[in-house]
Amino acid sequence: MIKVYTSSVIEAPADAVWAQLRDFNGLPKWTPFVAESRIEGELAADKIGCVRNFRLKDGGVIREQLLTLSDYDYQCSYSILESPMSVANYVATLKLTPVTDGNHTFAEWSAEFDCAPEREKELAQKIGQGVFQAAFNSLKSLLRN
Repeated sequence: MIKVYTSSVIEAPADAVWAQLRDFNGLPKWTPFVAESRIEGELAADKIGCVRNFRLKDGGVIREQLLTLSDYDYQCSYSILESPMSVANYVATLKLTPVTDGNHTFAEWSAEFDCAPEREKELAQKIGQGVFQAAFNSLKSLLRN
């Protein structure tokens, strides 16, 4: 099993950052790589067990299931059900911690998954930098405006 971890400081209060992240269907609003998203079965986007089905700007389709969501802890976790990345047992957690000095937010995004051993390094880079860090950077830009 491989583990990927990315962290960042966002110059916005945790409540403002969480307002963007807690919407499990909101990826197109704050990531640079998601074209469209929908929640299957007409469930609420904050209902544990709901499945988001989204299309990437490159055409790939991913289905993820919401596993946990805590407004108190500013944290959620999800699993990948289907993805073109050829990963298995993928579980990710996104967590925010208020930084009281300057009213910023410490954001952490981690994932664990199985993949072919020869793809570990490539996928760790792609997910850590190409997904997690790219999304944090996009979120920072959104919240600056």
